[in-house]
Amino acid sequence: MSLSFHWFLPTSGDSRGLVVGGHGTPMSGDRPASLHYLNQIAAAAESNGFEAVLTPTGSWCEDAWLTTAMLVETTETLKFLVALRPGLISPFLAAQMAGTFQRHSGGRLLLNVVTGGEPLEQKAYGDFADKETRYTRTGEFLHVVKSLWNSREPITFQGEHLRVENALLTNHPDPVPPVFFGGSSGPAGPVAARYADTYLTWGEPVLAVSRKLDWIRGLAVDHGRKLDYGLRIHVITRDTSEEAWAVADKLLAGIDPADIERVQASLHKSESEGQRRMLELHGGSTDRLEIAPNLWAGVGLVRGGAGTALVGSHEEVAERLIEYAKAGIGHFVLSGYPHLEEAYWFGEGVLPILERKGLWQHPTRRRAARPAIPFAGASSS
Repeated sequence: MSLSFHWFLPTSGDSRGLVVGGHGTPMSGDRPASLHYLNQIAAAAESNGFEAVLTPTGSWCEDAWLTTAMLVETTETLKFLVALRPGLISPFLAAQMAGTFQRHSGGRLLLNVVTGGEPLEQKAYGDFADKETRYTRTGEFLHVVKSLWNSREPITFQGEHLRVENALLTNHPDPVPPVFFGGSSGPAGPVAARYADTYLTWGEPVLAVSRKLDWIRGLAVDHGRKLDYGLRIHVITRDTSEEAWAVADKLLAGIDPADIERVQASLHKSESEGQRRMLELHGGSTDRLEIAPNLWAGVGLVRGGAGTALVGSHEEVAERLIEYAKAGIGHFVLSGYPHLEEAYWFGEGVLPILERKGLWQHPTRRRAARPAIPFAGASSS
């Protein structure tokens, strides 16, 4: 078992408290998402051994493609998990952009395909398709994009929602970027099974995550495919469990009850099944937020999307991650508040434990070669 860890770029801003909003709700932190600050987070992720950073997409954050392109020059090995929405860009242009990104970055692009589940936000972008249509369109989009990436002959495709004719890509991405894809509703499963390389899910209790992975595995087998699986979750890890829970309590104490009411009302309008499952974990209440050992649902009170955090000592968090890994999770896409400092808490506290257990290795650090002894073994003359 070899686990991969990824961090998060808070392109709507960062804070020492929970940043309120997201997923169709206005969102901003008191630490602006300046390029200078994002460069600090990228550097922290790279030095601590995170393989990539996820850059979100939505009306509440900076554009993912432009932001990550600006960070390529200041990083060396860090990859960028760029989120994009199929309904807002043509498949040919997306395939072309991926080729450009790979060439200029030295092959450091990963793609997170987001179908979208907030009607108000989708309409702001000019997308009035219903949920079923969005997933069908996503499948057609990925079919065309992957065909373009792998074909040296022109592609013609006539789908229900997308059409291309004699489309030939001249700058094929090298390597072809892996596609990360998430979705908990019925229409999402077949798309994931056919086109995803890594299926992503949010941080529910291990048993619920395991059942969802079994669902996708079964669908993938029908298509003769085998997928990787990833977990999107927050972390609060400290030297002791008491310290970590004190941080969680402080985050909770800093939440304005009016913000909980406002954000919950907005998120209940979401068409996302995954968002509905996140809301059910806490029910909008601050009572009983530890929904499983070391799994805290407090983040989801005021933040859309991934709404849970692993909270505990470095050893406890490592153990919980191992439990998810045993269920089939190989990629962990993590975040924490503030993202700069929390990258070090996790990188210096949890990753060494996993490395000692043989479950993780720094992606760029190589074991030092044994020093060569000049002329050793040479016969004297």
